[in-house]
Amino acid sequence: MFHLILTLPWLVVATRFILPLQWPWPAKLALALILLVASQYHFFSRLSSGSVFAPEFPRELVIAFNLLFGALVFLAVIQLVADLVSLLLFAVKGGFPVLPSGLRYAMGVAALGLAGLGVAQAIIVPPVKRIEVSIPGLAAEFDGYRMVQLTDMHISRLFPAKWTEAVVARTNALDADLVVITGDLIDGDIEMRRNDVLPLAGLRARDGVLTVPGNHECFFDVDRWMSHFAGQNMQVLSNAHQVITRGEGRLVIAGVTDLSASQSGAPAPDVAGAIRNAPDGAPIILLDHQPMMADGAAKLGVALQLSGHTHGGMVRGLDRIVANANNGYVSGFYRIGAMQLYVNNGTGLWPGFALRLGVPAELTEFTLRRG
Repeated sequence: MFHLILTLPWLVVATRFILPLQWPWPAKLALALILLVASQYHFFSRLSSGSVFAPEFPRELVIAFNLLFGALVFLAVIQLVADLVSLLLFAVKGGFPVLPSGLRYAMGVAALGLAGLGVAQAIIVPPVKRIEVSIPGLAAEFDGYRMVQLTDMHISRLFPAKWTEAVVARTNALDADLVVITGDLIDGDIEMRRNDVLPLAGLRARDGVLTVPGNHECFFDVDRWMSHFAGQNMQVLSNAHQVITRGEGRLVIAGVTDLSASQSGAPAPDVAGAIRNAPDGAPIILLDHQPMMADGAAKLGVALQLSGHTHGGMVRGLDRIVANANNGYVSGFYRIGAMQLYVNNGTGLWPGFALRLGVPAELTEFTLRRG
């Protein structure tokens, strides 16, 4: 059913855009077939690896699929808007306007251009985004403490070892006190991704590298992946916490499993369990891949929650739909009672829809300040 639904944009484009073109039938048929193949990108991904989440094609082909699939979706939206305008004109003037060929070509160029720009912005190594955040109760020793958040890297054929190396180099250049990774590090099983994730072992920070699982780890044997990351210079926080000390000051970094963990046989997320026995009075920063449970974390005294998962909505306009599916949280800061929630746009994103328009990727450095 999922793959059939993805043919709907193609049906719109084939019947409302390609069919009326003043082209020879072989040319129109060829264009329709190319876009039909693009509409089934996720079906071919499943054939390549057994999962829609891990296309095992050469990177250039993954990029091409995303370009054509994105152009198809954008063109379907533009065509539907044009049809809606035509209906309004019909209601006013009593006749349907005929779209000139030049306008149709402009629609096609616009859709392809938007897709090209979206893919180009999606696959970059993101620039550093610097944020200062006030933490109530933060000890003086932690004022100026710098923490880098990576999230939703989705290391895959689209984001391979070379991209991972560049992210690690940019992160290490910040010389941070702590690196945290809030889930969805990979797409694919360990045999597929072993070499691509290897550069993560080179991440460096004075207080180490902490990570939590995301829903995509749960699609590919989460326990095995977390054990693998534990052997790559990372500490996995699965409903657990770590206390960081500076002189007499204490800072608690807690982490929980993902909401989808129980579906894979892993423990469900447990914020209360993650912060149990934490030092009294020490501010708590929670790492939770999905932002949906933030209201519950706020009630438990968490000062700051760092999440990802949403990719910021990827495209302006689409972010409103993504927000509705994530309890209203999609990108940036939110205040929930006394707690602050930061939803990161993501360092990478799922290779099944690799487009960004108006929602830039992030490699995020937080500087903590006394609140």
